[in-house]
Amino acid sequence: MKINKNQEGNVLHLAIEGRLDTTTAPTLEEDLQSSLNGIEELDFDFSDLEYISSAGLRVLLSAQKVMNKQGKMQIRNVNADIMDVFDITGFTDILTIV
Repeated sequence: MKINKNQEGNVLHLAIEGRLDTTTAPTLEEDLQSSLNGIEELDFDFSDLEYISSAGLRVLLSAQKVMNKQGKMQIRNVNADIMDVFDITGFTDILTIV
């Protein structure tokens, strides 16, 4: 997994490439924990995300909980396979997917 991070003021853009799974989710979680202070908008770009596991879903849920208190979070460019995972798990009701 590769994380491309770009911060513009209080907006954080994260483009995630590769696989977000048990092996890589802790890396994203650590990155988010150290980056969300003062962030009012968290924007994920999943254009190049190939796979997400339950560990990756857990990281997204944690980030959503933080952002519910301090701003908003959205996920863009979700491919059909990952959208299926979001649909099956009910995450389409929790996350803002545009």
